[in-house]
Amino acid sequence: MAMAQMGRSGGGRRGRRGRRGLNSEINVTPLVDVMLVLMLIFMVLASVVAAGVPIELPKTDAKSMPTQQKPLTVTVDINGIIYLQEEVVTLEELRPKLIALAGEGYEERIYLRGDAGGNYGPVMKAMAAINAAGFSNIGLVTDPIQK
Repeated sequence: MAMAQMGRSGGGRRGRRGRRGLNSEINVTPLVDVMLVLMLIFMVLASVVAAGVPIELPKTDAKSMPTQQKPLTVTVDINGIIYLQEEVVTLEELRPKLIALAGEGYEERIYLRGDAGGNYGPVMKAMAAINAAGFSNIGLVTDPIQK
């Protein structure tokens, strides 16, 4: 009788696991879903954050310049208000704040963004203040012409 019971249960040792085996695979579908959602969020945020101060840049056929790090940007909006990065500064404050941000990096590129609908004068005054602070590597930022 003991022999009959052993035969039916598969030797007594295998039990329930013996018939189906262990499932050693990892279900990665939820991980992929989460990663795709995160990727979409970061793509949307990158386009929003990269804009900085919203202005209408002039359109040109100029080629873009390569950048190794996040550059210092000076923006002059349509009303002549000057921004250093995203902070509002006066023309008199621009020079000392630029020197404080750049340290001794006078060769660092500074991007000057001017609104296409604004006056040329405030942009040139900002450029003169940047140059008077000792920075000569100034890049004027434009948007490409859509063809």
